[in-house]
Amino acid sequence: MNIKNLEKTLSENEYPGRGIVIGKSEDGKYAVSAYWIMGRSENSRNRVFVEDGEGLRTQAFDESKMVDPHLIIYWPVRVLGNKTIVTNGDQTDTINDGLKAGKTFEQSLLCREFEDDAPNYTPRISGLMNVEGGKFDFAMSILKSDNGDGSRCNRYTYDYSNPKEGVGRYIHTYMGNGSPLPSFEGEPELVELKGNIDELTDKIWNSLNADNKVSLFVRYIDIATGKYESRIVNRNK
Repeated sequence: MNIKNLEKTLSENEYPGRGIVIGKSEDGKYAVSAYWIMGRSENSRNRVFVEDGEGLRTQAFDESKMVDPHLIIYWPVRVLGNKTIVTNGDQTDTINDGLKAGKTFEQSLLCREFEDDAPNYTPRISGLMNVEGGKFDFAMSILKSDNGDGSRCNRYTYDYSNPKEGVGRYIHTYMGNGSPLPSFEGEPELVELKGNIDELTDKIWNSLNADNKVSLFVRYIDIATGKYESRIVNRNK
């Protein structure tokens, strides 16, 4: 699998939907994660990211215009000890609760499936980062319909130990714009991770489609200490 230029990959897809990138910084010092949301409807676009404690939640920008919070309002990021959970829906809480109960990342998601938004059946994408003892590994998951068949769910989990410096894995909900929206296909894509947190934040935000992007969250976790810093960009201000 070729390592893709992240900016080019993002700019060539008008509507990747929600996306997660996880990997290691060029200098090998940081565990890197990025998550963004996009929207085509007024309801989807009426959101902002708000950092809350160690985690992240979505919030209506204008409460008076919020039509349906279902699938819109959730916690994309939660932190459980040395583990950081990043997802595109309320399965963040499912994973968090599962890990607390002694389940694995994969086991925690067995009770979930794609979103109930026929005919799109938007995939649920999730990531789990583990930073402990100066080491970093991560896993990613996608729960998707069986080629658009809403009566069947396909579950895929990918584990990455000792990630390579300057490289990330990128998974997103849609292959592009359409009606219905085509679900992501294949293994999470290999992408370059270059620059510090501000440079990567700018690259991602500026590469996303200007009409459809809504919010972006980027976090760099120091692998040696576990300390982190985050950036949030919201279209609505």
